Amino acid sequence: MQLYLVTDENACHGRDLFWVVEEAVKGGVTMVQLREKSLGTRAFIDRAKKMRDILLPYNVPLIINDRIDVALASDADGVHIGQSDMPYELLKDLWPQEKMIGLSAETEEDIIEAENYDLTYLAVSPLFSTPSKTDTLLPWGMDGLKWIKSKSKHPLVVIGGLNDTNAQEAISNGAEGIAVISAICSAISPFEAARNLKFLINKIDKI
Repeated sequence: MQLYLVTDENACHGRDLFWVVEEAVKGGVTMVQLREKSLGTRAFIDRAKKMRDILLPYNVPLIINDRIDVALASDADGVHIGQSDMPYELLKDLWPQEKMIGLSAETEEDIIEAENYDLTYLAVSPLFSTPSKTDTLLPWGMDGLKWIKSKSKHPLVVIGGLNDTNAQEAISNGAEGIAVISAICSAISPFEAARNLKFLINKIDKI
């Protein structure tokens, strides 16, 4: 079961992003997405390479958000695209076949269209409302997640408002992975926050 950390430097409240990520990985995070909206290309590549070097000893994959050029230059393990990013049909011709591709799905049309794609995972976005992402449509909620599970062949990762109070419910209703930002990045102890979430996820997985 995946515990997927999406980075947000602002959510770290002044603490070093690399420290936060490594603590989270030690606590149980199994995948990290590096998301940078404001860095220039060179700085983004440098940050991605440093993040990859930190994650490599833990065998935790690095996913780059949006930027296939940065993902290729940093030899990242995967790339994540949203509905307004590079179309999947173009991406698949540029991206190594053995590496991971994640895609955000915000509407029923997105879910149906994604059935034609070869994806590592489909990100159900947002599951709940969240202040970190305000440009999305209405939250899917649990009924929406159940519907997606009945229609999609892909492993589902849920993002948006996930924390230790609702992670188990999401897993119980069809999610294979939980993606979080502030629940770990803003926690007093990223290690403890990740360990607690991983415990809750594994508890459902064993039932």
